[in-house]
Amino acid sequence: MNDVFVGSLISALSTGLGAVPILFMRNITHRLRDVLLAYAAGIMTSASVYNLIPEAIRHSNWFVLSAGILLGCLVLLVMEMYIPHADLEDPDSKTFQLESKSFLIIAAITLHNLPEGLSVGVSYASETQNLGNLIAFSIGLQNAPEGFIVALFLVNQNIGRFKALGIATLTGAVEIITSLVGFYLSSWVNGLVPYGLAFAAGAMMFIVYKELIPESHGDGNQRIATFSFILGLITMIGLTEWL
Repeated sequence: MNDVFVGSLISALSTGLGAVPILFMRNITHRLRDVLLAYAAGIMTSASVYNLIPEAIRHSNWFVLSAGILLGCLVLLVMEMYIPHADLEDPDSKTFQLESKSFLIIAAITLHNLPEGLSVGVSYASETQNLGNLIAFSIGLQNAPEGFIVALFLVNQNIGRFKALGIATLTGAVEIITSLVGFYLSSWVNGLVPYGLAFAAGAMMFIVYKELIPESHGDGNQRIATFSFILGLITMIGLTEWL
């Protein structure tokens, strides 16, 4: 219990830690933004493909894995369709009032954090040593650029820098709740761990392909974003071997 709480707390606070530079700078180029998004996408892909999915299939079979992945994608799809949110580069965002637009951006980032917290909690419920620590660290690593980007957006909408930092930090706090939910459900319900791991992997891959990769390729920075994605992938694989 203590481990999952500490792990989820660290991964969640990484969102706020990544937003700290916003106190000292205001503008960011599309190029750097795309690099950060692609790097986060690489980390999430590696965590899903090389950690969550192999662990899920080790405790079950291909059918359980497939069901969990598809369910994770389906749930994220339904949530995206029915929960109000907006992308950071929404071309229609100018039609919103400041308060409404900021709320939608916060909702989008919070929505993305739900499966990440779940993956941390389920990983700690697994019997594999250090899997929880590895996933918590990887999620925290990719949360940092995400926190910086959302804080930058809020500052550019004339929201105070300290307030933007606080809001960015709070968007990651939802991971603590979903981590505990995932941990307790997996601990109490026999056989739920592989489903939970596969579900988290599917949800994360949905975010990578539906949101992060398209956004990182939308401003003519495809080549450097691709290398940044690969660097994130390699980073996570290296962490896996090290831990």
